[in-house]
Amino acid sequence: MTSDDAVAAPGSGADGRTESLPFDTSVAHQARIYDYLLGGKDNYAADRAATEAVLKVNPEMAFTARANRAFLGRVVRYLAADAGIRQFLDIGTGIPTAGNTHQVAQAIAPESRVVYVDYDPVVLSHARALLTSSEAGATEYIDADLRNTETILSQAGQLLDFTKPVAVTLISLLHAIPDSDDPHAIVARLMDAVPSGSYLALSHMGTDLLGRETEDGLKSVADRMMQQKLAARSREQVARFFERTDLAEPGLVRVEEWRPDPGTGDAGRSSLWCAVGRKRSSGTRPSRLPPAASEKGSRE
Repeated sequence: MTSDDAVAAPGSGADGRTESLPFDTSVAHQARIYDYLLGGKDNYAADRAATEAVLKVNPEMAFTARANRAFLGRVVRYLAADAGIRQFLDIGTGIPTAGNTHQVAQAIAPESRVVYVDYDPVVLSHARALLTSSEAGATEYIDADLRNTETILSQAGQLLDFTKPVAVTLISLLHAIPDSDDPHAIVARLMDAVPSGSYLALSHMGTDLLGRETEDGLKSVADRMMQQKLAARSREQVARFFERTDLAEPGLVRVEEWRPDPGTGDAGRSSLWCAVGRKRSSGTRPSRLPPAASEKGSRE
């Protein structure tokens, strides 16, 4: 679906006539840019134009997208197989592709329950692909923005048991939330709703992995061509999301450096920090932030 008729509007009739799409396809959206970078077809001309502009500024962005998707798979496998998590709240789901959260989790633990959250109409149009659960488990989809935490938690609570550990995943999402919306407070509200033993997993574009010229170029593309603006953050700012958690090894690193599968190294250098943290019990002393990766991008 790489044409501008990729998604039929609600109310499309059997006679082949299609009503106007219920959103503006002339403005690029992060989820559809990500889809294009991964080789998907659920995108529009504006998304493809913005992606090409991004790649001119940062040619490594295609690698970054692939590395980020692979990170999600490794994280879910770790949470399901090693950490014993059976409940997942996947916020900023994106357009479905191979290896969605419920597929990875339920391959390990069929009883896993997964709630997906996104607000892009294209993602919503594909929600059925996210609701094909194993018989032992369950999935649900919530049409909501990350900033609507009350709505998310209320609706997610209809499927998830918030008295038991939950993994909250925010993969390549928070750098679309400006400081004016206080993303650290948003994440804190989500983690306040889940018990100790729950996990937070996220990836986030890093200012210290881009260089000043590249960051400014990406911001310019976002300002001109995208619905979401870019709010990349430093490693220290990303670490603040993990307050009251203990980080799983190897700590806060680039996405391709987090527990990589054998034989997958040296393919590129991403611009995303990532980590997985386990929520501590009250009164437990925090663990120290691990040292930065051995090679960090320089600020120019």
